[in-house]
Amino acid sequence: MAMTLRGRPASAVLTAILLAAIAVPALAQTPSLGEIARQEQERRKGLKKPTKVLTNEDLKNGGSPPEKTKPQAQPTRAEAPKPSAETKKSAEADEIKSEAAWRARITTARDELRRNQVFAEALQSRINALTADFSARDNPIERAQIADDRQKALADLERVKADVEKSQKQIADIEEEARKAGVPPGWLR
Repeated sequence: MAMTLRGRPASAVLTAILLAAIAVPALAQTPSLGEIARQEQERRKGLKKPTKVLTNEDLKNGGSPPEKTKPQAQPTRAEAPKPSAETKKSAEADEIKSEAAWRARITTARDELRRNQVFAEALQSRINALTADFSARDNPIERAQIADDRQKALADLERVKADVEKSQKQIADIEEEARKAGVPPGWLR
């Protein structure tokens, strides 16, 4: 009769222990995802080689291979042409059309809305506390001070509620502008 450990044959337990002993060091030797990404990035850097674009002129030469040319010297910073007004406008137009610009606009508007909503909730809590404190006081001077503070908080709450409405309208305007400009909906999420 074979030895058993808690109802299992000893050979099955030994096999499981051996497999675990082999698998643990193998798992420890696998490279991390970050390391793999770094290696892939280095490999891709080595692949970038300047290529020559074939034109119709090259093909008119009887299909002969293009001549190897020396790369032209890059202009220094002092020699670089200054951007004209047209290039600045086109750069601004490209920026307006970019996903990052749309995401930044909608994120800023949504953050402002959240800030205003949290501030409105805090003011409402303060107003509730001042109302309870007002009713608990007997001293007329203290009651007058609390009533004054409550009135200021109510005025602030009205101003913040108006800011919340402005923020909501701003978000709706950005979404409408994006829709008219043909911006994919995913850019505004």
